[in-house]
Amino acid sequence: MARESESGLPIEPVYGPDALEGWDPAEKLGEPGSYPFTRGVYPTMYTGRPWTMRQYAGFGTAVESNARYKQLIANGTMGLSVAFDLPTQMGHDSDAPIAHGEVGKVGVAIDSIDDMRVLFGGIPLDKVSTSMTINAPAALLLLMYQLVGEEQGVPADKLTGTIQNDVLKEYIARGTYIFPPKPSLRLIADIFKYCRTEIPKWNTISISGYHMAEAGASPAQEIAFTLADGIEYVRTAVAAGMDVDDFAPRLSFFFVARTTILEEVAKFRAARRIWAKVMRDEFGAKNPKSLMLRFHTQTAGVQLTAQQPEVNLVRVAVQGLAAVLGGTQSLHTNSFDEAIALPTDKSARLALRTQQVLAYETDVTATVDPFAGSYVIEKMTDEVEAAALELMGKVEDLGGAVNAIERGFQKNEIERSAYRIAQETDSGERVVVGVNRFQLDEEEPYEPLRVDPAIEAQQAERLAKLRAERDQAAVDTALAELKKAAEGTDNVLYPMKDALRARATVGEVCNALREVWGTYVPSDAF
Repeated sequence: MARESESGLPIEPVYGPDALEGWDPAEKLGEPGSYPFTRGVYPTMYTGRPWTMRQYAGFGTAVESNARYKQLIANGTMGLSVAFDLPTQMGHDSDAPIAHGEVGKVGVAIDSIDDMRVLFGGIPLDKVSTSMTINAPAALLLLMYQLVGEEQGVPADKLTGTIQNDVLKEYIARGTYIFPPKPSLRLIADIFKYCRTEIPKWNTISISGYHMAEAGASPAQEIAFTLADGIEYVRTAVAAGMDVDDFAPRLSFFFVARTTILEEVAKFRAARRIWAKVMRDEFGAKNPKSLMLRFHTQTAGVQLTAQQPEVNLVRVAVQGLAAVLGGTQSLHTNSFDEAIALPTDKSARLALRTQQVLAYETDVTATVDPFAGSYVIEKMTDEVEAAALELMGKVEDLGGAVNAIERGFQKNEIERSAYRIAQETDSGERVVVGVNRFQLDEEEPYEPLRVDPAIEAQQAERLAKLRAERDQAAVDTALAELKKAAEGTDNVLYPMKDALRARATVGEVCNALREVWGTYVPSDAF
């Protein structure tokens, strides 16, 4: 009896040559580092050097997060990945009434350039690649990072890293949006233009399917809706007058890695192939780097369990292996205790050690694309590709990603998938070890890391001190210039940088833009 994959596609008990009858390896595979990039975006992949090992961290104050970053670097982390708290993600200061109870809880609280300076104190920004999970206010955090680099004497053309900057998936699956879609896309286009001139090595967007997967999207839905969002961003930039080859090489993607190794490998291969064809055929990209789907992967937080949390160490190792076999460019492995609370120092170190075991104790880095030509992998890649293209066609029929979002299409499709997963788990058809099978009569006690609630008051004190010390006239002038640019067509990042340099806060800058652009209110379709 055949099983079904996470995308609802059949998995046969046995695959043989007939599974690939009429299958053309030249068309479907190519060579590693060459179109259609099914086998990976670089010719040597991990045989030259392993993927970038990132650890996602940020909690409490900038002082605490800075200490964690230095610890991770000492343990061998090759790149930092910053988590911001919800007020920062939503463009609110820590002392705003709406921020009460959330300051420093799911990430670090950043209210101004003062906090950013502390966050990266003693960390040479020309030696570390930094990824920032920030979306609606991504421009602000990037500019503050650039300002800190300037204070360190690091030229902007030496800064490397990524801002997530993917607001469309916020409307679909995550909810940390600020502005309506149209001005949000304009802001993203301004970031593309600014970085091309000012921070040329920066990855200007990480188009994210991870959060859709966390909301319940299947692998086919994850890549379909993510690539559809990517198409919308490219169209926006082209409509703003940019040549596709001027910005496309700096686009990157962000996907999840589940425990279902075979389909995850197939998903990554299918995504590369689809993106290469879209960029070549629809947008006429000529630079091979414009056709490459480069991506970061995070292991699946949604699959971690609070019950028997040590079992998550096994899940994360399997998920990390799926990402590596799928050809990821960088990887974050979750800590085993994340289903309970913020990771402890020990659990964060174990998560990093998991990647190091994969890189240095296994043979998966010895050869490029070890699954190439596998009957099951190639068949599943074709099937996931076909399912994703069908969904992308439906998005196009609705007028593109933004129109489909406003109709609630992607959200409704993901919710249906999430409901199916919940039903299968509740019935026991989908086994979750420690949850619906192989339970313990009594869970062992575990002491989680907790955020001190006094952080909120500390941040409020810092803000009061900042407002008392700064040149308020300079702040008011800079914010007025920002609003003027937002009302017109000038790039808003230049006056935004002036405002942040003058010590305007994240909330003040976002409020200035709210006055001009308004805020997004979901339609009844949601």
